[in-house]
Amino acid sequence: MQPKARHAYLPGLAALLVAVVAGCSGSGADDGSAADPKAGSPTAATAAAPGKYRTLREPCGAVPRSMLKDLLPGAASLPEDQQAKVYGGTAAVTYDTDRRVGCSWKADDTDASHQLVIDLERVVSYDPAVSDDDRAQEVYAKKETSAALPPPSGTSTGSTPGTAGTPGTPGSSSPATGSATDPKNSDPNTGTNPNTTTQTGPSSSAVPSGGTSESPGSPGSAGSPSETPPAEGLEPRLLDGLGDAAFLNDVLARSGSAAQHRTVSVVFRTSNVIVTVRYTEQPALAAGAPDSRELQDRAQELAKRLAEELDE
Repeated sequence: MQPKARHAYLPGLAALLVAVVAGCSGSGADDGSAADPKAGSPTAATAAAPGKYRTLREPCGAVPRSMLKDLLPGAASLPEDQQAKVYGGTAAVTYDTDRRVGCSWKADDTDASHQLVIDLERVVSYDPAVSDDDRAQEVYAKKETSAALPPPSGTSTGSTPGTAGTPGTPGSSSPATGSATDPKNSDPNTGTNPNTTTQTGPSSSAVPSGGTSESPGSPGSAGSPSETPPAEGLEPRLLDGLGDAAFLNDVLARSGSAAQHRTVSVVFRTSNVIVTVRYTEQPALAAGAPDSRELQDRAQELAKRLAEELDE
């Protein structure tokens, strides 16, 4: 009798196992689709949008000749062939013109020497969670901090205002030191506290001469405080109405026994592009100093023109 009982039990157990397996398979497909484990991953769900700009325009053609004539008055007295060379500018050497470009112009006159440098940098974020614009703002904020802008009137001198989205940074009475670097590797910032006068030796490279490879935005090295502060309204400052964020720096410096030279720098960010305009004047005579208001007005006018061209 025992063999018969065992034959009756085994078929029942097999049927029960088949039912259990079928029930598990059915419950897993009730929603009609299988969940993709990557669908909810941070990379797929929060990938930041790319920046507005995917390339950069040719820099030496970005400044119209009418503006160059005002910025470089010494070129007007040159023969036409030499004028064409001066107004044509000298392109900065870069390895990727979609990421960074620059151009410089220089003209000497009997009264003064003028130099103009522009630098355009397209910032790209390689972190999918950080947009190109946010990364560009970080780069811009470092430039503003390096400029060591004085606090606006009526604010505490203990700190300087940070840029949008960034905390304030500690103030400093001893500004950063500028240096001469190759434009392709340079970081165009304004480098120093603008309320200083620099006294350096003959080998100083505070303001580049024509054909040098100094950083487009590095106007000079730190020095002792100037005895004559900038006139009211001409202090280095943040600028409104220019790109997404902007500031102006103004440095008066001296190289050896030469006349004082003034460098005005305007740096602004629009989306994921950072633009630096640096305009320098050095008088032929040691007496006196270049007019700050005139240089600032010309540099800001050019910066606004470049911002408009980027928006076209």
